[in-house]
Amino acid sequence: MNFMINDFNIFYEKYGQGKTNIVILPGWGETRSTFYNLINILKEYYTVYIIDYPGFGNSKFPDRDLNIYEYANLIKNFITINNIENPVLIGHSFGGRIIILLAGFYKLNIKKIILMDSAGIKRKKSLKARMRQLTYKFLKKSGYLFPKKIRNKYLDKLISIFGSPDFKNLDPNIRKTFIKIVNEDLTKYLKHINTSTLLIWGEHDKDTPLDDGKLMNKEIEDSGLVIIPNASHFPYLEYPYYINKIVLEFLKTYR
Repeated sequence: MNFMINDFNIFYEKYGQGKTNIVILPGWGETRSTFYNLINILKEYYTVYIIDYPGFGNSKFPDRDLNIYEYANLIKNFITINNIENPVLIGHSFGGRIIILLAGFYKLNIKKIILMDSAGIKRKKSLKARMRQLTYKFLKKSGYLFPKKIRNKYLDKLISIFGSPDFKNLDPNIRKTFIKIVNEDLTKYLKHINTSTLLIWGEHDKDTPLDDGKLMNKEIEDSGLVIIPNASHFPYLEYPYYINKIVLEFLKTYR
């Protein structure tokens, strides 16, 4: 199904007919397909919605750059227009960024929150990382002295050397949006989240380290942290049976 508002044409799927609504928000670059294992369990008891973000899956990216507030507002409109009342929100990584804003900034009426290895905390870069960034910026500026044909190849080479795997795999039209998003620190909104929140974290997550989960647990008053031993950034894919049981237990009073 498609949801259209302004210049967004968003693809989403709906499962189940339970009285409690659940909205699943995937991570950056993920699509609804990565959550089918969890959806197949939840749809037995709940009504489940999951979307493809602009630029991923079956949703087209608009002809402009976006920021994290626009993503959050898009989801808020999706929930409002589709009459999804008092939903449970489940978000992985980038999806957690959106949920932090929906709960802590927009003050959306939310039944419960589950954050899996959530992004949203901007960590201080090491001296090595800062020097690497400064080198990239200097070399990038130098590239504009070259003729256009040479310049484009030069800039592409810089990205192949200095870019993160996520950044290098992105369509060039989405790269500025990605930079805006990862540079936005949402820590200040955590203390304004009043919804009961379950934090699920991989013990060895390198993308959003466990320390981020511990900080969120500290800042969100009504929250609990479950650490998944030996898991990385994707515990719901690595240990699906375990994660499904945890999620069902947390939501069992709403069946």
